[in-house]
Amino acid sequence: MDRVKASGLVRVCIWPDYYGISLRNPRNQQLVGIDIDLSAAFAKDFGVKLEYVDSSFVSLKDDLTKDRCDVAMFAVGVTPQRQQALKFTQPYMQSDIYGVTTRNSRVIKDWGDIDKHGVQVAVQAGTFMEPVMAAELKQARLVVIRPPLTREQELESGRVDVFMTDYPYSRRLLENADWARLVTPPKPFHVIPYAYAIKPDDDAWLQQLDSFVIRIKRDGRLNAAANKHGLTEIVVKR
Repeated sequence: MDRVKASGLVRVCIWPDYYGISLRNPRNQQLVGIDIDLSAAFAKDFGVKLEYVDSSFVSLKDDLTKDRCDVAMFAVGVTPQRQQALKFTQPYMQSDIYGVTTRNSRVIKDWGDIDKHGVQVAVQAGTFMEPVMAAELKQARLVVIRPPLTREQELESGRVDVFMTDYPYSRRLLENADWARLVTPPKPFHVIPYAYAIKPDDDAWLQQLDSFVIRIKRDGRLNAAANKHGLTEIVVKR
Protein backbone atom coordinates (compact mmCIF):
# COMPACT_ATOMS: atom_id res chain seq x y z
CA MET A 1 0.00 0.00 0.00
CA ASP A 2 2.88 2.39 0.76
CA ARG A 3 4.36 1.82 -2.70
CA VAL A 4 1.02 2.49 -4.42
CA LYS A 5 0.54 5.68 -2.41
CA ALA A 6 4.08 6.88 -3.04
CA SER A 7 4.01 6.21 -6.79
CA GLY A 8 0.41 7.29 -7.31
CA LEU A 9 -0.12 4.19 -9.45
CA VAL A 10 -1.81 0.84 -8.91
CA ARG A 11 -0.76 -2.02 -11.20
CA VAL A 12 -3.65 -4.41 -11.78
CA CYS A 13 -3.12 -7.87 -13.21
CA ILE A 14 -5.81 -9.05 -15.63
CA TRP A 15 -6.33 -12.02 -17.93
CA PRO A 16 -7.18 -10.26 -21.21
CA ASP A 17 -9.06 -13.25 -22.64
CA TYR A 18 -11.71 -13.48 -19.90
CA TYR A 19 -15.09 -12.67 -21.40
CA GLY A 20 -17.29 -10.52 -19.19
CA ILE A 21 -14.41 -10.04 -16.74
CA SER A 22 -11.35 -8.46 -18.40
CA LEU A 23 -11.49 -9.05 -22.15
CA ARG A 24 -9.30 -7.17 -24.63
CA ASN A 25 -11.36 -6.76 -27.78
CA PRO A 26 -9.12 -7.97 -30.64
CA ARG A 27 -10.72 -5.52 -33.05
CA ASN A 28 -9.94 -2.31 -31.18
CA GLN A 29 -7.77 -3.46 -28.23
CA GLN A 30 -10.28 -1.94 -25.79
CA LEU A 31 -10.60 -3.65 -22.42
CA VAL A 32 -14.13 -4.48 -21.28
CA GLY A 33 -15.65 -6.44 -18.41
CA ILE A 34 -16.80 -6.21 -14.83
CA ASP A 35 -13.28 -6.05 -13.41
CA ILE A 36 -12.24 -3.38 -15.86
CA ASP A 37 -15.07 -1.24 -14.51
CA LEU A 38 -14.40 -2.14 -10.87
CA SER A 39 -10.62 -1.72 -11.06
CA ALA A 40 -11.19 1.77 -12.46
CA ALA A 41 -13.55 2.45 -9.56
CA PHE A 42 -10.95 1.21 -7.08
CA ALA A 43 -8.21 3.44 -8.51
CA LYS A 44 -10.57 6.41 -8.37
CA ASP A 45 -11.55 5.66 -4.76
CA PHE A 46 -7.90 5.34 -3.77
CA GLY A 47 -6.87 8.46 -5.70
CA VAL A 48 -4.24 6.83 -7.93
CA LYS A 49 -3.68 6.16 -11.61
CA LEU A 50 -4.32 2.71 -13.06
CA GLU A 51 -2.05 0.46 -15.10
CA TYR A 52 -3.05 -2.97 -16.41
CA VAL A 53 -0.60 -5.86 -16.54
CA ASP A 54 -1.44 -8.86 -18.72
CA SER A 55 -1.46 -12.04 -16.67
CA SER A 56 -3.09 -15.46 -16.69
CA PHE A 57 -4.07 -18.15 -14.24
CA VAL A 58 -0.78 -19.92 -15.01
CA SER A 59 1.42 -16.90 -14.25
CA LEU A 60 -0.79 -15.38 -11.51
CA LYS A 61 1.32 -16.47 -8.55
CA ASP A 62 4.62 -15.27 -10.04
CA ASP A 63 3.12 -12.00 -11.27
CA LEU A 64 2.03 -11.15 -7.73
CA THR A 65 4.88 -12.53 -5.65
CA LYS A 66 7.57 -11.18 -8.01
CA ASP A 67 6.04 -7.69 -7.88
CA ARG A 68 4.87 -7.39 -11.47
CA CYS A 69 1.51 -6.15 -10.23
CA ASP A 70 -0.07 -5.02 -6.96
CA VAL A 71 -3.36 -6.89 -7.19
CA ALA A 72 -5.03 -9.43 -9.48
CA MET A 73 -8.51 -8.30 -10.41
CA PHE A 74 -9.91 -10.87 -12.82
CA ALA A 75 -12.37 -13.05 -10.91
CA VAL A 76 -9.72 -15.26 -9.34
CA GLY A 77 -11.19 -18.48 -7.99
CA VAL A 78 -10.31 -19.03 -4.33
CA THR A 79 -8.91 -22.55 -4.20
CA PRO A 80 -6.91 -24.31 -1.45
CA GLN A 81 -3.89 -24.44 -3.76
CA ARG A 82 -3.95 -20.70 -4.39
CA GLN A 83 -4.59 -19.90 -0.73
CA GLN A 84 -1.26 -21.52 0.11
CA ALA A 85 0.56 -18.88 -1.93
CA LEU A 86 -1.71 -15.82 -2.06
CA LYS A 87 -4.11 -13.76 0.03
CA PHE A 88 -7.69 -13.03 -1.04
CA THR A 89 -10.34 -10.44 -0.36
CA GLN A 90 -13.82 -11.50 0.56
CA PRO A 91 -15.63 -12.93 -2.49
CA TYR A 92 -17.71 -10.76 -4.80
CA MET A 93 -18.85 -13.45 -7.26
CA GLN A 94 -19.02 -17.23 -7.43
CA SER A 95 -19.44 -19.81 -10.16
CA ASP A 96 -20.06 -23.49 -10.67
CA ILE A 97 -18.39 -25.53 -13.43
CA TYR A 98 -20.14 -26.00 -16.77
CA GLY A 99 -19.42 -28.08 -19.84
CA VAL A 100 -19.33 -26.77 -23.40
CA THR A 101 -19.72 -29.13 -26.35
CA THR A 102 -20.88 -28.84 -29.94
CA ARG A 103 -24.52 -28.78 -30.91
CA ASN A 104 -24.09 -31.88 -33.07
CA SER A 105 -22.03 -33.89 -30.56
CA ARG A 106 -22.95 -37.56 -30.50
CA VAL A 107 -20.75 -38.19 -27.47
CA ILE A 108 -22.02 -35.57 -24.99
CA LYS A 109 -25.77 -35.28 -24.63
CA ASP A 110 -25.97 -34.31 -20.95
CA TRP A 111 -23.80 -33.99 -17.83
CA GLY A 112 -23.82 -37.74 -17.19
CA ASP A 113 -21.97 -38.36 -20.47
CA ILE A 114 -18.87 -36.40 -19.46
CA ASP A 115 -17.15 -38.91 -17.20
CA LYS A 116 -17.29 -41.95 -19.45
CA HIS A 117 -14.60 -44.15 -20.94
CA GLY A 118 -13.11 -42.69 -24.11
CA VAL A 119 -14.35 -39.14 -23.56
CA GLN A 120 -11.74 -36.37 -23.91
CA VAL A 121 -12.41 -33.58 -21.39
CA ALA A 122 -10.49 -30.32 -21.82
CA VAL A 123 -9.61 -27.65 -19.26
CA GLN A 124 -7.60 -24.45 -19.58
CA ALA A 125 -4.20 -24.74 -17.88
CA GLY A 126 -4.04 -22.92 -14.55
CA THR A 127 -7.79 -22.50 -14.08
CA PHE A 128 -9.51 -23.90 -11.00
CA MET A 129 -11.23 -26.43 -13.28
CA GLU A 130 -7.89 -28.21 -13.80
CA PRO A 131 -7.40 -29.65 -10.27
CA VAL A 132 -11.14 -30.13 -9.75
CA MET A 133 -11.64 -32.20 -12.88
CA ALA A 134 -8.38 -34.09 -12.30
CA ALA A 135 -9.84 -35.25 -8.99
CA GLU A 136 -13.40 -35.84 -10.24
CA LEU A 137 -12.86 -37.73 -13.49
CA LYS A 138 -12.72 -41.48 -12.99
CA GLN A 139 -13.12 -42.79 -16.56
CA ALA A 140 -12.74 -39.87 -18.99
CA ARG A 141 -9.34 -38.51 -20.00
CA LEU A 142 -8.36 -34.99 -18.90
CA VAL A 143 -6.73 -32.82 -21.57
CA VAL A 144 -4.98 -29.66 -20.32
CA ILE A 145 -4.96 -26.90 -22.94
CA ARG A 146 -2.05 -24.47 -23.01
CA PRO A 147 -1.49 -21.47 -25.33
CA PRO A 148 -1.30 -21.06 -28.25
CA LEU A 149 -3.96 -23.79 -28.35
CA THR A 150 -7.47 -22.88 -27.26
CA ARG A 151 -10.32 -24.94 -25.87
CA GLU A 152 -12.62 -23.79 -28.66
CA GLN A 153 -10.19 -24.87 -31.39
CA GLU A 154 -9.65 -28.26 -29.80
CA LEU A 155 -13.39 -28.81 -29.45
CA GLU A 156 -14.28 -27.70 -32.98
CA SER A 157 -11.50 -29.88 -34.41
CA GLY A 158 -12.86 -32.95 -32.62
CA ARG A 159 -9.69 -33.54 -30.61
CA VAL A 160 -11.74 -33.14 -27.41
CA ASP A 161 -15.40 -33.87 -26.78
CA VAL A 162 -16.17 -31.21 -24.17
CA PHE A 163 -14.37 -28.50 -22.25
CA MET A 164 -15.06 -27.30 -18.74
CA THR A 165 -15.44 -23.63 -17.90
CA ASP A 166 -17.19 -21.21 -15.59
CA TYR A 167 -20.32 -19.05 -15.89
CA PRO A 168 -18.68 -15.90 -17.35
CA TYR A 169 -16.73 -17.74 -20.03
CA SER A 170 -19.73 -19.87 -20.97
CA ARG A 171 -21.61 -16.65 -21.78
CA ARG A 172 -18.98 -15.88 -24.43
CA LEU A 173 -19.62 -19.13 -26.24
CA LEU A 174 -23.39 -18.89 -26.08
CA GLU A 175 -23.40 -15.31 -27.39
CA ASN A 176 -20.74 -15.68 -30.07
CA ALA A 177 -20.59 -19.28 -31.26
CA ASP A 178 -23.67 -20.81 -32.85
CA TRP A 179 -22.01 -24.23 -32.82
CA ALA A 180 -21.67 -24.33 -29.02
CA ARG A 181 -24.01 -25.99 -26.53
CA LEU A 182 -23.92 -25.59 -22.74
CA VAL A 183 -23.92 -28.69 -20.54
CA THR A 184 -25.24 -27.74 -17.10
CA PRO A 185 -24.82 -29.94 -14.00
CA PRO A 186 -28.18 -31.21 -12.68
CA LYS A 187 -27.21 -30.01 -9.19
CA PRO A 188 -24.37 -27.83 -7.82
CA PHE A 189 -21.14 -29.54 -8.81
CA HIS A 190 -18.23 -27.46 -7.50
CA VAL A 191 -19.07 -23.83 -6.73
CA ILE A 192 -16.00 -21.63 -6.27
CA PRO A 193 -15.94 -18.08 -4.81
CA TYR A 194 -14.20 -15.37 -6.84
CA ALA A 195 -12.13 -12.66 -5.18
CA TYR A 196 -9.19 -10.30 -5.71
CA ALA A 197 -5.72 -11.65 -4.95
CA ILE A 198 -2.51 -10.14 -3.59
CA LYS A 199 0.82 -11.49 -2.41
CA PRO A 200 1.04 -12.62 1.24
CA ASP A 201 2.13 -10.56 4.24
CA ASP A 202 0.57 -7.24 3.30
CA ASP A 203 -2.38 -6.96 5.66
CA ALA A 204 -2.84 -3.20 5.25
CA TRP A 205 -3.15 -3.56 1.47
CA LEU A 206 -5.57 -6.48 1.87
CA GLN A 207 -7.69 -4.42 4.25
CA GLN A 208 -7.83 -1.58 1.72
CA LEU A 209 -9.07 -3.95 -0.99
CA ASP A 210 -11.52 -5.66 1.35
CA SER A 211 -12.97 -2.27 2.26
CA PHE A 212 -13.48 -1.56 -1.43
CA VAL A 213 -15.35 -4.84 -1.93
CA ILE A 214 -17.59 -4.04 1.03
CA ARG A 215 -18.32 -0.57 -0.37
CA ILE A 216 -19.26 -1.70 -3.85
CA LYS A 217 -21.62 -4.30 -2.41
CA ARG A 218 -23.33 -1.67 -0.27
CA ASP A 219 -23.47 1.26 -2.69
CA GLY A 220 -24.71 -0.68 -5.73
CA ARG A 221 -21.63 -0.43 -7.93
CA LEU A 222 -21.07 -4.20 -7.91
CA ASN A 223 -24.66 -4.92 -8.94
CA ALA A 224 -24.56 -2.23 -11.63
CA ALA A 225 -21.33 -3.59 -13.14
CA ALA A 226 -22.60 -7.17 -12.97
CA ASN A 227 -25.84 -6.23 -14.67
CA LYS A 228 -23.96 -4.38 -17.41
CA HIS A 229 -21.91 -7.48 -18.23
CA GLY A 230 -24.57 -10.15 -17.75
CA LEU A 231 -23.19 -11.52 -14.50
CA THR A 232 -25.94 -10.63 -12.01
CA GLU A 233 -26.72 -14.32 -11.45
CA ILE A 234 -23.33 -15.01 -9.84
CA VAL A 235 -22.89 -11.91 -7.65
CA VAL A 236 -22.15 -12.50 -3.95
CA LYS A 237 -24.17 -9.80 -2.22
CA ARG A 238 -22.91 -10.23 1.34
